[in-house]
Amino acid sequence: MKLHELSPAQKRKEVKRVGRGHGSGQGKTAGKGHKGQKARSGGSIRPGFEGGQMPMQRRLPKRGFNNIFAKTVVCVNIGSLEKKFEDGAVVDVQALKEAGLVKNSFDAVKILGNGNLTKKLEVKVNAFSASAKEKIETAGGKTEVV
Repeated sequence: MKLHELSPAQKRKEVKRVGRGHGSGQGKTAGKGHKGQKARSGGSIRPGFEGGQMPMQRRLPKRGFNNIFAKTVVCVNIGSLEKKFEDGAVVDVQALKEAGLVKNSFDAVKILGNGNLTKKLEVKVNAFSASAKEKIETAGGKTEVV
């Protein structure tokens, strides 16, 4: 294959050249119609503007509130720990990140009791559910709240 044999993956659509004579079909008013705000240069209305009528986003009542002090808690199930970690491993926040069980930004990690655990794990996170704590300890592991 040589450079002159290359062709684009899709056909390129030609740019519509407006205002280039009446023979082009886009001459005279260049597809903008006659007069009015949208025919002027720079003439456009902002999104949500309804011609001076009270806009929809201001007519509808506001509900609820946004809690800016809320803590984001990431939950990890016991069953996930069983799959990802070897027997006798120390499971902390860093280990959970490396295993791909927690991502993004969060304030705390909580272990939940969904699934079964047969391995002895030493788990050090921010919180445990009662069933998760019980399952870890019956499997011979340790729980520590950080």
